[in-house]
Amino acid sequence: MIERRPLLSFSSHVIMVIGIIAVALPVWITFVAATHTTERMLVSPLPLLPGTHFWENLKMVLFTQEFLGTTRAPVWLSMTNSLIIALSIAIGKIVISLLSAFAIVYFRFPGRMLFFWMIFITLMLPVEVRILPTFEVVANLGMLDSYWGLTIPLIASATATFMFRQAFLTVPDELLEAARLDGAGPLKFFWDILLPLSRTNIAALFVILFTFGWNQYLWPLLITTKTEMHTVVMSIKQMLEVAEAVPQWNIIMMTSLVAMLPPILVVVLMQRLFVKGLVESEK
Repeated sequence: MIERRPLLSFSSHVIMVIGIIAVALPVWITFVAATHTTERMLVSPLPLLPGTHFWENLKMVLFTQEFLGTTRAPVWLSMTNSLIIALSIAIGKIVISLLSAFAIVYFRFPGRMLFFWMIFITLMLPVEVRILPTFEVVANLGMLDSYWGLTIPLIASATATFMFRQAFLTVPDELLEAARLDGAGPLKFFWDILLPLSRTNIAALFVILFTFGWNQYLWPLLITTKTEMHTVVMSIKQMLEVAEAVPQWNIIMMTSLVAMLPPILVVVLMQRLFVKGLVESEK
């Protein structure tokens, strides 16, 4: 039994409160800035209480294409692009990694471990090392300014393959033997036994990979030239770099606030499975 010590408990709570404030304060400032006018955000000191222009700024962000004399994609379209990319990357990575790990663990073929280590070694290669040859391949295939070009080069994941392989290795061999005795083939064993056992791992990886896809900036910046294909992260960056103009911080902060919502929603909806998938050590 753990002994309760008032001083230790008080210190732990103080550290927790400080951590919550450190995380929540930037979000609060973003929300407050999104409710004021541009003129108010240029006056010192910055406001710490919400204003009265929330809905006005939200309407301008979602549906206005003109921003300080420049044309950009409306935020609702940028968010749609980001959502398509994030879902495609997350689902694609999980599906490919599940099948790769299943083949490596349950099929015996020459060079099985060699292929696994080749996949694993790619973890040591940063994206910047392979971004130019990847761009050339995508350009030669005519996939610039397309969802295929935005997602296909990013759907392979050595990390997810490794995690699913380790999860599959914990499955008792008796389950495989029992499935064989019942006449289940490889795909039925994969669908009826391995997938349900991997539910928490899939949920945890989905949250991480969705956030990874949602926050993509460099790759979409390289292969998109049409404004209607821009992501929400690119839209925020463009707002910050309007030439010879003072940034409209209320609009930028409102866009940032709206861009936070899909990842937050995914985390909230999948929180229980996400936490369980990260801490679960055995089946």
